[in-house]
This record gives sequence, C-alpha cells and structure tokens, in this order.
Amino acid sequence: MQYRTMHQRVVDELGRRIVSGAWQPGKPLPVEDVLAIEIGVSRGALREAVKALVAKGMLDVRPRTGTRVLPPEHWNHLDRDVLRWQQAGDSAVLLRDTGELRRIVEPEAARLAAERAGPGDVRALYDALTAMEAAAARPGRSGYVEADIAFHRALLDASGNRLLGSLGRAIDIALEHSFVVSTQTPGAVEASLPAHRAVVDAVERGDPAAASAAVLGIIDAAEREIAQSPGLAQG
Repeated sequence: MQYRTMHQRVVDELGRRIVSGAWQPGKPLPVEDVLAIEIGVSRGALREAVKALVAKGMLDVRPRTGTRVLPPEHWNHLDRDVLRWQQAGDSAVLLRDTGELRRIVEPEAARLAAERAGPGDVRALYDALTAMEAAAARPGRSGYVEADIAFHRALLDASGNRLLGSLGRAIDIALEHSFVVSTQTPGAVEASLPAHRAVVDAVERGDPAAASAAVLGIIDAAEREIAQSPGLAQG
C-alpha cells in the first residue's frame, strides 16, 4: 500500500498492530521513544498518530498511566481504516458481521425505497444494474464489484433515510470485501443479476414486500457463496 503522508503510514502501522492483537487491550503501548525509533519516525509524528487512534476509539491516553489499548467494543467499527485493518486481520469475522448488518438493514431499506423512491432513485438503481450487467459480460468481470457496491448504496439512498445513505458510504470497504468473496464461485455473478433486477422492478412498481424479499434473497445467496469459499467456511 502506498501512503500519501507519513502520518497515514504511522496510523496504519499502529492500527494494524492493535487489530492483530500485537498489543492487548488494557496494556500500555511501548515507551514513546522506543516505539518512535522502532517505527522510524519522530516522536511528534507518533503523537499525532496516537491522537488519530484515540479519535477512532482504539487508544486511551491518560496522565501517569500512559497510552493504553482499548477493547474492541470501544472502537469505531464503521471507520474506514478500522474496517480495512479488520479485513486484513480476521476476514471471517468481518464477513460475518457484514452479513448480519446487511440482514438487519437492507430488507427494510428496500421496503422504504419501494414506498419513497422517486424517478431519480429508480434511475440510479437501473444505471448501477446496467453497469453490473456490462461488467459481468467483460473478460475477468472488471468493474463488477464496484457496480454492485454502487447498486446497494443507491438502494440505501433510495430509502429516503439519510442515515441509511450515510451508512452505505461508511461500510463500502466491508461491502467490497464481502462481494469479492461471494462472487468467486463459478456462476455466482450470473445467478445474482436476476435477483438485483427483481429489486429494481419491485421498487419501481412500489411493492415493499417484494423489494424486501428480493434483497433478502441476494443476501442469502451471498452468504451461501461465502460459506463455500476456501478458507472461509464456518465450522
């Protein structure tokens, strides 16, 4: 991974160590001077990175007790960096959490979309579906996952709930990881396209029950594909 700034590199290094369990919750980080030398940065750069991780809920800095790692329940798990570190660390857990979140959110978002979507919302869904179909026909299916993410973000936007729309933008890294894994099985992409079209059709004709059921079917299929993916099957 290439970094635009030294700050990003240090934040990434510390964050990956925390997520990987190299530093256990409740334990202090190494002495500042030692850690700065180990990473190869100034103490000032290290302190700025620590501040960024405090904002993500991963570190706690207190006088006399030093800088300590906070338990995962304190972390901002919707933060893009935290999602990325989790993807590189415990992929199976991130996939499970993403699937559960989708089950909670997307069927209701589809129901709301069928009730509230305007012409622009339906157009955005059709555009994303068209992009998915075009990508599915290309060698290597280049761009398919990106189009799939755009479809599901458009669905959350079409719900008319601004918080759901923001959620879609916040978890796109988790969605990308899930979609990459779930489309690796031969035939998965081809089987998924009619289900996505069923969602758009239901939203366009204003059928909340059908829209919700169609999305749930997509999630069910994705979870089956993930379960069959080598190295990710749940015991």
